[in-house]
Amino acid sequence: MHNAAARKLETKVDDIVDLLRIGEKLISTSRIHRTVDQILELRSQGQSQQEVAEQIGVDRTFISRLEGLGEVRKGGRVAVIGFPIGNKEEIEAIAQEEGVDFTWVMTNEERWQFAEDRSGAKLANELMVLFSRLRDFDTIVFLGSDMRIKLVEAMLAPETVLGIELGKSPIRQDKYVDPTEFRALIRSLMGS
Repeated sequence: MHNAAARKLETKVDDIVDLLRIGEKLISTSRIHRTVDQILELRSQGQSQQEVAEQIGVDRTFISRLEGLGEVRKGGRVAVIGFPIGNKEEIEAIAQEEGVDFTWVMTNEERWQFAEDRSGAKLANELMVLFSRLRDFDTIVFLGSDMRIKLVEAMLAPETVLGIELGKSPIRQDKYVDPTEFRALIRSLMGS
C-alpha cells in the first residue's frame, strides 16, 4: 500500500513539474507522454486503432495521426547481420537511419571475442535464441563468407535470406562494406 501511494504521489509531483501554459489551459507534458506510450504499447500488442481509441477515450483518427507522425517506414521487417565488418559503425549508422528493425554486425575481433567469452552450451543457446528471433523477419540481410551464408540459409527459410558475400571462407580479417551500395540495398528492401 505504501509503495502504491508513493508512486501516485510521485506521479502527481511529476505532473506539477512539467506543467505548460497554453492560453488558458494548463497542460501536463508527462501525462501526454504516458498516454502516447500507452497507446503505442497497446497497438504494438495487436489491438486495433478503434479498440485503443475506445479504451483511452480518444478519437480513432487521433491514433492514426499519431502513428503517422512517428512512422519511419512501411513494409516488412528487415534484419541485418554480418561479420567481419571493417566499417561496422558506418554500417550500423546506415541501418539505423534507414529504419532497419534489427542490426548485429561485428568486426573480426568482436566475433572471436563473442565466441571465446561463452561456454559451448551458452554459445549454442544464444545462437538458437538469435535464430528463433530471426524467423520473425521478412528479410535477413546476411553479410559474411560463402560458407556462413549457406549455413544461415539452411537454418532459416532461404527465401528470407539475402546473402552478401564478403569473401570465401574462412575470412580472417575485417572486410569493408561499401556504404553507398549498402544504403541502396536497404532502401530497395524498404521500398523507399
